[in-house]
Amino acid sequence: MSSDNWTVLDKDATTEAKYGCAPADRTIEQLLEGGWILLDKPSGPSSHQLAAWAREMLGVEKLGHGGTLDPFATGGLVLLSGSATRLTGRVLKGDKMYICVIRLPSDVNDEALSGAISNLKGRIHNVPPKESAVKVQVRQRSINSFDIVDRDDRILLCKIDCEAGTYVRTLTRDLGLLLDGEVELLELRRGRSGPYSEDDAITMHQLSDAIHLWKQHDQPAAMKKILLPVESLLEGIPQITIKDGAASALSHGAPLASPGIVGIAHDVMRGDEVAIMSLKGEIVCLGTMSVNGSDVPNMNGGEVARPNLVLMPPETYPKRW
Repeated sequence: MSSDNWTVLDKDATTEAKYGCAPADRTIEQLLEGGWILLDKPSGPSSHQLAAWAREMLGVEKLGHGGTLDPFATGGLVLLSGSATRLTGRVLKGDKMYICVIRLPSDVNDEALSGAISNLKGRIHNVPPKESAVKVQVRQRSINSFDIVDRDDRILLCKIDCEAGTYVRTLTRDLGLLLDGEVELLELRRGRSGPYSEDDAITMHQLSDAIHLWKQHDQPAAMKKILLPVESLLEGIPQITIKDGAASALSHGAPLASPGIVGIAHDVMRGDEVAIMSLKGEIVCLGTMSVNGSDVPNMNGGEVARPNLVLMPPETYPKRW
């Protein structure tokens, strides 16, 4: 946190070591209670099937995925475990980047192709294809870029940067309508989902190997590298750091009062979303600011923020009220 944007209200505040746990010090079991994995989905199985396999391999009850990929598609698929599943909606909202291979109709020149693609940029209608499990309805999505990486006669390699929820299969179908012929989507790969790049993704084989080393040989190092704490899903959200007693109150759903604050990003405004953190760097909850951050240093009491999504188990810190 930049000191230029951070106001310390209680420089003497301390945290009790016997309660809570810094994210980097969590065991695999603790990470599974609120963590995530970026999987490189292979072509063939559905996103749901991969999540089910991972759930069984890990031996957890609660594990889902954020952002469905078609069975034939490959690329980054976020798996969420335990309390991290409450952030599925946030994961789904991030823009996506896709690499795709498509086959054009015969006799399409570069000028006609460029003109057709230009009509598929910006705000467009994007109806789910019949293959999708989503209810078919007219909706709009933003196509930030639609670039041709390479062309070999009728075969195109394209890169598409788009809003979450965009159906590339529909996009290629609409390209065919503009070119007066059928456009076939041959390959599709998700290269980025929000801030999460395919470069950081692991395969199912790597996940299986890491689980085997952890469970059968008591070697958790590989799992620690691929199973990330829930806090890393919240990077970029303005933060408030609070005392242990306030962490307990907030984990039970109470609003945050100014005496419980250790430090705050002072440029947050009333109504902004904030990540409310313990002194150990644990996420307690996501909350909504009730006041402007710049007003907090002058407050002697009163509500600063109200939790809207509690992520910390309520028994983590003892009650102090």
